[in-house]
Amino acid sequence: MAQETSRAVGPIVLLGPPGAGKGTQAKRIMEHYGIPQISTGDLLRENVNLGTELGQAAKAVMARGELVCDELVCNMVRHRLIQPDTRRGYILDGFPRTAAQAGWLDALLDHELFDKSRPTRAWPIVIQLDVDYNQLLLRITGRRTCPADGKIYNVHFQPPRVDEICDIDGTKLVSRNDDRLEVIQPRLTAYQEQTRPVAEYYQRTGRLISVNGDVPMDAVTDEIFRVLEDHHA
Repeated sequence: MAQETSRAVGPIVLLGPPGAGKGTQAKRIMEHYGIPQISTGDLLRENVNLGTELGQAAKAVMARGELVCDELVCNMVRHRLIQPDTRRGYILDGFPRTAAQAGWLDALLDHELFDKSRPTRAWPIVIQLDVDYNQLLLRITGRRTCPADGKIYNVHFQPPRVDEICDIDGTKLVSRNDDRLEVIQPRLTAYQEQTRPVAEYYQRTGRLISVNGDVPMDAVTDEIFRVLEDHHA
């Protein structure tokens, strides 16, 4: 996939449950358009490590065992979005997580970061990856990784030639603790409860675009690129 480093695509929000393939698709969008991926988790760690005012406040909150509040997270996002590398667009990862954050983002883009020469590009393109629940369980619980070279398999869809053994170096494959059924089911339930209001917010504004995430990864990528191109045609 050739890069289109001069193309402006604007803000992109990817929604989808764990295992839907958001990480893979975000990486492909980054490479294709040459825009950054902005992760709230990365922003939090960076601010804490650098000892910024926001990072120190967040560190104090986490030290008390509490969740970092919307105000701190939103301020970190705001500082990141005014950096020069976001001018042509960016992908938001893990944000917005609530309808309140989605509303805050719209207000920020409308009042502070609005590009008067391209008014239609002020709003995020919101793409939701729709994946069948049972398919998600098979994707996640079937994942196996080679601890030696990092190669990833799936016992249901892309199994190794020899059960539980890496094709390349013969190392025994391992399963991540997070991929166990008893761990992933509560995560999927929590995702549905937390993210549904975000999807509904964008649905009400007519900006939610659903993409079938059950098809092969390349087909999902092609559909996402078509959505982005059609948006700016």
